[in-house]
This record gives sequence, C-alpha cells and structure tokens, in this order.
Amino acid sequence: MQLTRGFEQAACILALLATQDTNVPITSEVIHTRLGGSQTYMRKIIRKLVVAGLVRSVSGNQGGFTLGRNSRQITVWDAVVATEGDIQTYPNNGLIDRVFDDVEPLANRGTQVLTDIFVAADQQYKHVLQETSVHRILVHIFQSQIIPTVDWNESTVNYPNFTAKLKALLHGEN
Repeated sequence: MQLTRGFEQAACILALLATQDTNVPITSEVIHTRLGGSQTYMRKIIRKLVVAGLVRSVSGNQGGFTLGRNSRQITVWDAVVATEGDIQTYPNNGLIDRVFDDVEPLANRGTQVLTDIFVAADQQYKHVLQETSVHRILVHIFQSQIIPTVDWNESTVNYPNFTAKLKALLHGEN
C-alpha cells in the first residue's frame, strides 16, 4: 500500500495552516505557489480537507483557508482518511476460495486467517496514525512545545524579507 501524492500535499497544507498566524487565512494562491503543481488538483485536495472538517474556508476579500480545528486535534489518520478514504490493505476478492475450491473448508479457513492478519495490521496502522497529531509532528520538527507562526501570505509579497524574518523566528530571535 502506498499513499498518493494527494496525502503529501494535504500534509504540507496542514503544516502551512498550523504555522499560519491564526488571525489571517492563507490564500489559495499562496498555497499553490508554495506547493507548485496543478492548481486544480490542489483545490481538490483542499476541498477534501474542508469536507473532512480539517480546514475551514473563509470567504471574502481577506479570505482563504485556516485550520478547521486545533492542530492538537488533527491526526495523521484524519488526513489519510480525508485524502485516501478508509484504508483496507487486503481487499479479499475471493481468489483463495476460487483457486482452492476443491479443498473446502481449508480454503475458507485460509481466507479467514489471511483476512484476520490484515485486519490486525490495519488496526495497528490506524492506531499509530490516530495517536499522531499535526501538533505533535511540529513539536518534533521545531523541538519546542511552542510552534512559531508566521503570515505565509507575506512570502509572496516580499520574499527576501519574509525568509529573513522566518529564519530569525526559527532561531528564537524576535
């Protein structure tokens, strides 16, 4: 199983929003500029995040996007489900029963054993991702319980000044 590129984009969008000044929504243009790629695809990803309640759309001239809830309450699992749907790694298409139909009930038992193994693996995978919040990831990245915030919208207006401010903020300078 491999997550799609959409998940990685969603993770980047959530990281941008989690480090954004909470009073200022990030415009879709800024998100697109930072992500690159197809603007249509980016909008589809954001729409999935909005529908899942992870991101809030703010309309108006000063509109854009903000987190739908606190970064401590948004888990990696939430982002996976929003972009990929509920994960089931073993689809059980009935092939085992068909290939070994002449040795029933062993084929049924084999199908059940294999299904149970993957159900258990899926549950462990889900549990780990449900225990990991966006905030927790940022704490590991910044090595601080306090997550610095910026206005990412400024990055498209005066990039050299913005990057200087960002680097100073990341190094604990005001």
